[in-house]
Amino acid sequence: MSPLIHAADQLRAALRPLTFSDPVTHTYNPLEYAWERHCDYLERFGQGQKSVLLLGMNPGPFGMAQTGVPFGEIPAVRDWMGISGYVGKPDPEHPKRPITGFSCERSEVSGRRLWGLFAERFPDPDKFFETHFVANYCPLVWMKETGANLTPDKIPVEAMKPVDKACLEHLETVIDLLKPEYLVGVGAYAQKQLAGIAERIDPVPTVGRILHPSPASPAANRDWAGTAKSQLQELGIW
Repeated sequence: MSPLIHAADQLRAALRPLTFSDPVTHTYNPLEYAWERHCDYLERFGQGQKSVLLLGMNPGPFGMAQTGVPFGEIPAVRDWMGISGYVGKPDPEHPKRPITGFSCERSEVSGRRLWGLFAERFPDPDKFFETHFVANYCPLVWMKETGANLTPDKIPVEAMKPVDKACLEHLETVIDLLKPEYLVGVGAYAQKQLAGIAERIDPVPTVGRILHPSPASPAANRDWAGTAKSQLQELGIW
């Protein structure tokens, strides 16, 4: 078992006993039902040290929730990374948020944008992952009774405390293993988590962020790729 897989296994074990109450009715953890595909990603692309760690917040409904890969829009994971295969189901499953794995026909726009930018610059994924790695802060997906998504900042503070403890410990382990020079939050939430850890690392990595590619963000709908590329250039990464 690779060190990153061992760390992910410890994270899912820490999260397994946690329960959530109103407004949460369903919680998915793709590290459980999509574990094999997550391991494929870590095994193939998480070896060795990396110069850049990019961190997202938590899985999107049609990305990592379906594939087990961060920002895991299906064509990007299947066709660019070469990862596919069986994905199980969460229990209980929300009827409006079915997990169909690589058969899912919906597109994860954030993932399409993010991986599309990287694939354009690095047609060979192995070249990208030689120096970069993409992870999520938290693997959990929370839903309301309606099936609407709840982001971590919408979960009651007390309920998030054990989640944050486990996720921060996991993130520290990932950073310790990969030893990146740059910690890049995909959005402000992820940047905040990285900044808190970076202060305790010697030498201190450069912490920055790129605009989150979510279609819910008006700024991201105006040339997200151009903006993100400029931000990576300003950080000295590209």
